[in-house]
Amino acid sequence: MSPFTGSAPRTEGWQHLRLTVDDGVATVTLDRPAKLNALTFGAYADLRDLLAELSRERAVRALVLGGEGRGFCSGGDVDEIIGATLAMDTAQLLDFNRMTGQVVRAIRECPFPVIAAVHGVAAGAGAVLALAADFRIADPTARFAFLFTRVGLSGGDMGAAYLLPRVVGLGHATRLLMLGDPVHAAEAERIGLLSEVTEEGGATARAAELARRLADGPALAHAQTKALLTAELDMPLAASVELDAATQALLMNGEDYAEFHAAFTEKRPPKWRGR
Repeated sequence: MSPFTGSAPRTEGWQHLRLTVDDGVATVTLDRPAKLNALTFGAYADLRDLLAELSRERAVRALVLGGEGRGFCSGGDVDEIIGATLAMDTAQLLDFNRMTGQVVRAIRECPFPVIAAVHGVAAGAGAVLALAADFRIADPTARFAFLFTRVGLSGGDMGAAYLLPRVVGLGHATRLLMLGDPVHAAEAERIGLLSEVTEEGGATARAAELARRLADGPALAHAQTKALLTAELDMPLAASVELDAATQALLMNGEDYAEFHAAFTEKRPPKWRGR
């Protein structure tokens, strides 16, 4: 993501979510607890634009995405989105669906790790938001459901048919996307959908702890690792190892690599600068 901006000013307040930033760790909270944080058109657009702004500013080194209240996110709001889309023409529907996909791309392409802290329901688009994150930390109340076929749409929504087989394998992905059945935390961990299961109520704190560890580490190395993981999903081996070689050569010319050697020689912890 380029750090260069045009004339548009920085957004000072976000209407459809809460944002805090503390020493390189951003916490983004979906904040419609009465509706299980169901997404609206504005919420999608805010997530898309927020991730772009944070990526350009380069002040954030890790991000936690969570939901207020009883659940993570119940997906698109039935009244405000599904009802409204019935009155849209094809061009408008394409614009909307492209926007939801842009949110997923923004999560995958931002230059910092994203950690989903999941409790309660993560359904439909909410499940895909968690899927797009680099880490998924959940407590035992978490349950995932890719509900798109249940409303008569393709299970391959927002990149789910691309991402999910790469996380859990084609067999599990087919079952989850085709049937839309809920997957509770224990099974989600077993099939590889979750990075970690905490004690009940512990997902947010554990996600914050992981975010702090990542933010205090070598941010440029993390950013390049994330970029390679995404870019190399569809590359042949020869192209992947060449991209790895070029990336390592650039990082070996960076400050953090020299700092590691100095710290090792002086028998002290490295002072990472993300450069």
